Amino acid sequence: MMDDLDLGFDEQDRGEKGKHRRGAVRKRKGKDGSGGGGGRGKTVLALLLAIVLLGTIGGGAFYGFDRVQSYFVTPDYDGAGTGEVTVEIKQGALIADMANALVAADVVKSAKAFIEAAEGNARSKNIQPGTYKLRKQMSGESAVTAMLDSKNRIVNGVTIPEGRTAKNIYQLLSKETKIPVKDFEAAAKDPLARGVPDWWFKRTDNKKVKPSIEGFLYPDTYEIPPKATAETIIELMVENFLSVAGEMEFADRVQKERKISPYEALIVASLAQAEAGRKEDLGKVARVAYNRAYGEFPCNCLEMDVTVNYYLELTGQKTKTSAEMTKEELLDTKNPYSRKLRGMIPTPINNPGKEAMAGAMDPPVGKWLWFVAVDKKGTTEFAETYDEQLKNEAKARENGVI
Repeated sequence: MMDDLDLGFDEQDRGEKGKHRRGAVRKRKGKDGSGGGGGRGKTVLALLLAIVLLGTIGGGAFYGFDRVQSYFVTPDYDGAGTGEVTVEIKQGALIADMANALVAADVVKSAKAFIEAAEGNARSKNIQPGTYKLRKQMSGESAVTAMLDSKNRIVNGVTIPEGRTAKNIYQLLSKETKIPVKDFEAAAKDPLARGVPDWWFKRTDNKKVKPSIEGFLYPDTYEIPPKATAETIIELMVENFLSVAGEMEFADRVQKERKISPYEALIVASLAQAEAGRKEDLGKVARVAYNRAYGEFPCNCLEMDVTVNYYLELTGQKTKTSAEMTKEELLDTKNPYSRKLRGMIPTPINNPGKEAMAGAMDPPVGKWLWFVAVDKKGTTEFAETYDEQLKNEAKARENGVI
């Protein structure tokens, strides 16, 4: 008897970055355009007719009344329930998915009981994914009310800032979850097993790719389930990345518009995330990276100190400022992340956010090859020629930036 329901998402209920998907319940309109409101009256009429029919057959036939009643009346518990049980509502769950999870935990008697209660409560669309502390054998209405009460939602949030490396993220996660860093490192060794599709590790420059989790640990605030493991946490972050990238059409657009692989564009997004002093400069820095690696820059190399620092962190060494780096470190061509490496580096150097990805996907048009921050506010000047760059560097020295 669920033909009157249409379960799905309203666009306005989709959370930012795809992380707060909520179920929305909508009535399908009847043929007369009334919204299907007459269905309940018909159900009551059918039940009364069934009772009269059973009465005419004889008292002995009333043994089947309960079965007839359960067909026409939604099976539901009474009251607020007893005991305690935790239920996880997964990311992207529709109201029907929530209902099934509650039935499995014996929170509600039937999926229909919860769906009808949600249908009758305009606030039901605000039910968030996460883990809830509920009671067993609650009425559908009580379950909806409980899930709308933030006190019943178990919150164990961890915020991953934009531009952090995988090694740094493991430390943050370990601190919050008490799961050893080594567990995250072990879980991340096989990105394919953690949910990264193999097509992400393709390149148009014919450079060999060794799959890395770097770049796919999407920066966001995550609610960690009580019994989470390193594997499930990393998979949650990868799933979020894929969701955001999919909504942006990142892979399709960079292949069509940039004529490079999504993986190379993700690398550029990480470079922009590391180098840009302000969000409005993310696209311009991405353009510089493209111009240097694929354009007419003399060495076709990136010449960005952040790639050297990434290698230092990756190999357990102390990172340095540009001024602290030695000539050998700056010119080392044996380093796979060398400033002088021809073309694009092997992997992303951090985990970029949506704005950095957007900058790499659709950078502004320009022939810039150099950039430098010229004041302590992070104002960045971009240059097409080296002479322009020298003038900008002089301005930066005057302001005590370099």
